[in-house]
Amino acid sequence: MPAHTPSRTVPPCVVVTGVSGTGKTTTARLLAARLRVPFADADDFHSPGNIAKMAAGIALSDADREPWLISVGHWLRDRRLRGDGGVIACSALKRRYRDILRSAAPETVFLLLIADRELLSERISHRREHYMPVSLLESQLATLEPLDPAEQGLTLHADRPPDALADQAVAFLTG
Repeated sequence: MPAHTPSRTVPPCVVVTGVSGTGKTTTARLLAARLRVPFADADDFHSPGNIAKMAAGIALSDADREPWLISVGHWLRDRRLRGDGGVIACSALKRRYRDILRSAAPETVFLLLIADRELLSERISHRREHYMPVSLLESQLATLEPLDPAEQGLTLHADRPPDALADQAVAFLTG
């Protein structure tokens, strides 16, 4: 369900957001390829300390997240200034976190992926090469704030295949 439809004259900057297990990275990669824009994974912007905390099952505080979000915002700003757009997979679960990203790149569009707790838990428990343990799912779900109607973005249910989600996002962004 769209919160607000963007109008585009240059390639968009898109943040594919949601809790762990929604398929953010896969969907973001597919969307970037379809839009022919650069892709990034915000997990790569985390400090070693943040990664160690999450791997140990410790939820990040807002103070832990702020430098990370600022780095992600700079990536978005740089894409916008270059005029080449970009898609990044980034949890950005709270409106406040998305505001930090928008402060660097105001025209950023958010694609929020949501899913049922059981599906998310199953997906996370089957991951082999990711530091995010299933034990942090509850804290992420408690932190998640839906897109506000004033935010440019779209909310999609991630029980559908990533290809279908990327296609729906392209239609939203280019329609």
